Amino acid sequence: MVGSSFSTSTLKPEIKDLPELPDIVVYIEALDKRIKGQLLKRVTIISPFLLRTAVPPLSSIEGKKVVGLRRLGKRICVGFDSELWLVLHLMIAGRLHWYEGERPVSKFKALATFAFTNGSLLLTEAGTQKRASLHLVAGEAGLRALDPGGLEITEVNLEQFREALQSSNHTLKRSLTDPKLFSGIGNAYSDEILFAARLSPVALTQRLRPEEIERLFLATQETLARWVELLREESGEGFPEKVTAFRPAMAVHGKYGKECPRCGTKIQRIRYASNETNYCPRCQTGGRLLADRALSRLLRADWPRSIDDLG
Repeated sequence: MVGSSFSTSTLKPEIKDLPELPDIVVYIEALDKRIKGQLLKRVTIISPFLLRTAVPPLSSIEGKKVVGLRRLGKRICVGFDSELWLVLHLMIAGRLHWYEGERPVSKFKALATFAFTNGSLLLTEAGTQKRASLHLVAGEAGLRALDPGGLEITEVNLEQFREALQSSNHTLKRSLTDPKLFSGIGNAYSDEILFAARLSPVALTQRLRPEEIERLFLATQETLARWVELLREESGEGFPEKVTAFRPAMAVHGKYGKECPRCGTKIQRIRYASNETNYCPRCQTGGRLLADRALSRLLRADWPRSIDDLG
């Protein structure tokens, strides 16, 4: 048994979270105000790894007007005349920046620039792993080919949610973040949703009681809607420049070792691959500590089983 000195801080992983539904919604709203109805004068691709399609050619949207924007999962879709769609996936470190007027192309972190009649949009990506992607597709068929197919949580009822959730027997964390099941939910907001629902991230979907499924459904809708509003307020009339998966107002995500805002218990975490799940052991797992794959193997019998073992 370990005492209060137990800590995993020295093994903190590089957490890799993507912009998720609330971030993408606010990005699209900011873009809609700025580029809808504007002509795209010029596209400059700086990173050769960004563009993933060759047909139609990227030059075919130059000189065309932006007629609409929409979200496709975690992708930003910009519609042009002639039913052409520019589809951008920011992945982990991709970010957008808006500048009034012309913006000189800088190669520092820049992947592409889009010069419109009223300003310039700059796409950057931090780090060395260039994962952001850009597709140019034709029509609704082209968009459908990029759609993972997950349900839009604001457009479904409880029964549709239940059917998708229990279509296979996986953990709640895995199911909520599966883009083939639910659209736009990732690592950060799934933590917040599960905390709001008072459910364990490793609970199996097919073992949930009806009242737990309803609680999760409502928590998913309410958490995403609340964060969209919070991010709107944060951006105001400006362009969203502080897109991050770690925010002070979050209850558990990124809050390892901090006090639970509901009960005061220290937030715990489990790690898998390059991801991290944060949870409250008192509110969500009945006081049980979930096994961290790396540390539980290392400590074996010394791995604490409950929050009481932490001292």
